[in-house]
Amino acid sequence: MTETATSDIHPKTVRAITRIAKSAKDASTELATTSTAVKNAALEAIARTLEENTADILQANAEDLETAEKKGTSEALLDRLRLTEERIADIAGAVREVIALDDPVGTVIQGRTLLNGIQLTEQRVPMGVIGAIYEARPNVTVDIAALAIKAGNAVVLRGGSAAKSSNTLLIELLRTAVESTGLPAATVAGIDDYGRDGAKVLMQSRDCVDLLIPRGGAELISTVVHESIVPVIETGVGNVHMFLDASATARQSADLVINSKTHRPSVCNALETLLVHEKAARRVLPKVLGELDAHGVTIHAGSDVGEYAPEGVRVRRVSRRDWAKEYLGLEIAIKLVAGLDEAIEHIRAYTSGHTEVIVTNDISNADAFVGAVDAAAVGVNVSTRFTDGGQFGLGAEVGISTQKLHARGPMGLTHLTTSKWIMRGSGQLRT
Repeated sequence: MTETATSDIHPKTVRAITRIAKSAKDASTELATTSTAVKNAALEAIARTLEENTADILQANAEDLETAEKKGTSEALLDRLRLTEERIADIAGAVREVIALDDPVGTVIQGRTLLNGIQLTEQRVPMGVIGAIYEARPNVTVDIAALAIKAGNAVVLRGGSAAKSSNTLLIELLRTAVESTGLPAATVAGIDDYGRDGAKVLMQSRDCVDLLIPRGGAELISTVVHESIVPVIETGVGNVHMFLDASATARQSADLVINSKTHRPSVCNALETLLVHEKAARRVLPKVLGELDAHGVTIHAGSDVGEYAPEGVRVRRVSRRDWAKEYLGLEIAIKLVAGLDEAIEHIRAYTSGHTEVIVTNDISNADAFVGAVDAAAVGVNVSTRFTDGGQFGLGAEVGISTQKLHARGPMGLTHLTTSKWIMRGSGQLRT
């Protein structure tokens, strides 16, 4: 940790975060050699504890929601913050899905015998200590902890003030659960009590923290990426596009647009910008615009799109700012394009590298789109909402990486490991 970076932070905060990080490091050393059976037992204890304490979790979450509503928090962020009995059951279910996944630790990536007789293998080992900084999403507290534990890591969590009551209780329950199975309570730690200064110290704790993952809005992610000296995996802002090609049908287009936009508009894989081939406009836009309006979606588009709006459907004037905007709510930007090339050009100009989808019955156009679009996930005739660790069979996800180093797309168990080279010989000397 650099002294200059933390010189303006109260020494008590620096000492407290340093102590927490060191305890997590010690715990990670034990976790690195913990059996799969013990790790799975800890995860089952977590799932069971969540179910048994649902009422208390909902009460803590209600306190956060009440505070957020008084502050005028947007409905999109309230939705991210909100827990229900069903969502808690889903979180517990996601933990059990992680139990069912293969343990990546110890997996041999490659191996061979060298000419000198040395047996060389590369195998997966835990990353160590995973730090996470995120906003208003208490489910992330459990998702990250579960994946980290299964991959043999300890976690230090900073969940933000909006979810403080929820996260404080969840972390307490997680610590109790893992300790009941013989693992150190320090396997899971929270630093919400130390506010933004605590997060700053965590970002400088390179001696103890091996990887830092930010999840949240563009400002939070940018801050962590630029201020952290701990290695960071950048998880993505989701300026997600869908292109309706000339051959797209009205029914399929409307179904995919509505699911992508309205299924859960506050998340990063929700559709934000719709591009429509001008040759498909007359066929698909009346139905698409009508159903968007019926679902309460505010439509931002030019007058050329507005020409196809059914009677009573309002289209607001689009601005250049809309093309780059992640609405995270019931709003969408729509643009007519001359063809595939213009659609790809627009996506290249405004993509956040998260998820891009083409709707088409033209195989060559589908292949061209997949090959030319640079994003963590690219789809053909599917909802954008499928870019998700659970949907991809990875179990709960740590986040969706939009960078290209180490991990890209939904990050599951294997992305929380690194590798170790092992040499087994009989006294060989290098000459």
